[in-house]
Amino acid sequence: PNCNVRADPGQLEQVIMNLALNARDAMPRGGRLTLRTGKVDLDVEDGRRMFGCPVARGSYVRLQVEDTGLGMDESTLQHIFEPFFTTKEMGKGTGLGLATVYGIVKQSGGYIRATSHLGAGSTFEIFLPETSEMADAPVPRLPAIGTGKGETVLLVEDEELVRIAARKALLHSGFHVLEANNGVHALKIYGLTRDDLVITDLVMPEMGGRELATKLRQHNPEVKVLFTSGYTDDPTIRGGETARGIAFLPKPFTPESLGQKAREVLDG
Repeated sequence: PNCNVRADPGQLEQVIMNLALNARDAMPRGGRLTLRTGKVDLDVEDGRRMFGCPVARGSYVRLQVEDTGLGMDESTLQHIFEPFFTTKEMGKGTGLGLATVYGIVKQSGGYIRATSHLGAGSTFEIFLPETSEMADAPVPRLPAIGTGKGETVLLVEDEELVRIAARKALLHSGFHVLEANNGVHALKIYGLTRDDLVITDLVMPEMGGRELATKLRQHNPEVKVLFTSGYTDDPTIRGGETARGIAFLPKPFTPESLGQKAREVLDG
């Protein structure tokens, strides 16, 4: 309680979800996941000791995510926030979860550190500047205007929690939804159904969104595709390759923005 920070709620949700998923994968035989929040005062020396750089002196809100999983050695810890770095076996991870967490924390003016020991679990600590400002009271949501007209959407997303949330949003917006957890699975479904719209994550095990879109065009040159990703430095986005029936929606997105963007692509 009374831990106020100035940050985007959706992005903070993504930070917590990514860290929780990372902890889950580090505990294949089960374990304990613990989340704690609190306040802490930091000064310049604390910053140098904890993050290797000075920090603005003041009060911070700390979010701690701790697991009892496999743990990491020191050499692995040095690289965990690098894009596409992963300790998971081939096809089991994209290496973007912790890089996304790092980017959101830095964008929010905060700091992050990780401590870990092999066989003894890992702890991630996020420090965000405390603010005295209170969040606006939540505005009650009005019933969503149906953006869907019964069209069929093929939703391709490897993270189960994200896929479940996106499916609920699309169903609530008036779309029919089919699901796939990777590009290979999606190709099999599309070959049978010829869906109106394909919404796919860009980076997934086995086959990512770019390769999937290329193969879908071989089936149907007019296929409409909506890419989603929390990693907006992807070459597909930087290079402006989101033309010709292909659009992009950055993560995290709201249920409303997903439905609206889907409608926009279908009508485009």
